[in-house]
Amino acid sequence: MVNEDLKIRTKDFAIRIVRLFAALPKTVEAQVLGKQVLRCGTSVGAQYREAQHAKSDADFISKIEGSLQELEETAYWLELIDELKMFGSDKLQPIRAGKKELTAIFVTIAKKVKERKKN
Repeated sequence: MVNEDLKIRTKDFAIRIVRLFAALPKTVEAQVLGKQVLRCGTSVGAQYREAQHAKSDADFISKIEGSLQELEETAYWLELIDELKMFGSDKLQPIRAGKKELTAIFVTIAKKVKERKKN
């Protein structure tokens, strides 16, 4: 059940990112930053889904950590979009909250698998 919930959450996160991109101003700067956040923000769920078919615990951890890297990159681009006032901070808050929640979940998953490998 956790797998399905996380699939839904990561897909919902990606949908929010796509909608953010669509709502950004059509300036060159906003579109460049938007494409960056679009790429990494939608990649989180894809990495997680790949992890579901990992060949080993090490492969699984690598893909989960890949999702974490994409989340961090997403946060960076969101910061730039916010600081350059390309999108309202209040409208970015739900995406940032989702990023924070997903990060906590993926960190917990990676720690549990690493701990299991030790034992």
